[in-house]
Amino acid sequence: MPFTIVLHPTGEEAIVGEVENLPHPEDISIMVTNPRRLDGKELHYLVENVITVIWPLARLNFIEIIPTKDEEKITGFYRD
Repeated sequence: MPFTIVLHPTGEEAIVGEVENLPHPEDISIMVTNPRRLDGKELHYLVENVITVIWPLARLNFIEIIPTKDEEKITGFYRD
């Protein structure tokens, strides 16, 4: 099941993409498919029609994981 993530590179705008697996603590890079800006436009520094990019984790501040539709239906903390 692919995960949709938001990458936050140091000193650059955020990037949205999909990954097959989330990175583990021992990983040094992350492979992202369909990279794009938050507004859906292409990244100006990538060659046209690029579908997969490998980013070194050392260049990222943090990674956000966007929940799927099924996860959004799960009720969080509930108190009577």
